[in-house]
Amino acid sequence: MSGNSDNKKDALKSEAFGQATTAIRSGYQRTHEAEHSEALFLTSSYIFDSAEMAAKYFSNEVQGNVYSRYSNPTVRAFEERLAAMEGGEQAVATSSGMAATLSVVMALLQSGDHIVCSRDVFGSTRVMLNNYIVKFGVEVSYVALTDLDAWQQAIQPNTKMLFCETPSNPMSEVADLEALSALAKSSGALLVVDNCFCTPVLQKPLDWGADIVVHSATKYLDGQGRCLGGAVVGRSELMEKLVGFLRAAGPTMSPFNAWVFLKGLETLRIRMQAHSANAAQLAAWLSAHPKVTKVFYAGLESHPGHSLAKKQQSDFGGVVSFCVNGGREQAWKVIDSTRMLSLTANLGDTKTTIVHPATTTHGRLSDAEREQAGIGENLIRVAVGLEDIDDIKNDLQLGLDLI
Repeated sequence: MSGNSDNKKDALKSEAFGQATTAIRSGYQRTHEAEHSEALFLTSSYIFDSAEMAAKYFSNEVQGNVYSRYSNPTVRAFEERLAAMEGGEQAVATSSGMAATLSVVMALLQSGDHIVCSRDVFGSTRVMLNNYIVKFGVEVSYVALTDLDAWQQAIQPNTKMLFCETPSNPMSEVADLEALSALAKSSGALLVVDNCFCTPVLQKPLDWGADIVVHSATKYLDGQGRCLGGAVVGRSELMEKLVGFLRAAGPTMSPFNAWVFLKGLETLRIRMQAHSANAAQLAAWLSAHPKVTKVFYAGLESHPGHSLAKKQQSDFGGVVSFCVNGGREQAWKVIDSTRMLSLTANLGDTKTTIVHPATTTHGRLSDAEREQAGIGENLIRVAVGLEDIDDIKNDLQLGLDLI
């Protein structure tokens, strides 16, 4: 270490930190250069002092960096920081959010196993399970997220995983994580929770009994729409199985993206607070609007999952969905009339985004699947950004005035 580096500070453990400090200070050891900002290690491989040492590293007799598909210091820093924020033993970073979900299924399940999944997960999750995972002999059943009896009835002797996202995309339904955890444990299954909408700032599924948390780091963990990435957090015994899959199959996170996400985590708390504050105001405004027939946001007291969300979450997040009078034509008119909002399927950005779920994020689902999930042609999803709330309202008003 350089004389400029403070070893005592480097040695601090994340357990001693508050939430905001953990997001800024944990998961990183300064190099001999004594850099203040985290270093970016752009290298594909690492060198060894001798052939003997190379053999020891490759055989895991000695722990260390071998190849950046296996490990990278910048990626490891992101993993350690996110694990500390989620309260998990270990995190594994992946190339995208869908790569995170794929890695969980491929690493932990085998032919003959069964998954029970909530209906209203991200559209690509259903497509992956229905079109590809079933090819490997894994069965999948879908149930309503909030119907605990349906979860119980769907569990079979070969059920190895319960999978849900809460709040759900795009309807903001809320799962009872304690109850689902109890169901999973009583049946010998793992509970996997997509925590993309809340992030560890607003919700920690592991504290409520979940075994694994998955993230699309592309969303709020980055926060500015810059990079693709994903992550999985849980017990080390489970995460090591994912490490093996990633090393063999290769859907690992790039060092540059990990560095971007590291910096994103530093502002995550204040961003999530601001997203939630803006979304709450927008949801209240939409609820009173004569052209809006229904608003889906767990922060509203009228939302059926409000009390449960208040119990499990510290705030309600930044995604608001709503139905307008009419159908697709009217929904598209509202979307196309906006001038400031970004028409894109991504979310979690400082910029507010707007999308028509039935023809984009959930467009590959069948009509019956969309109907089951409650995704109608008149539904619009807004991922509320950090602009002035009056500007967001005024931009939506342009289209609402036309229907």
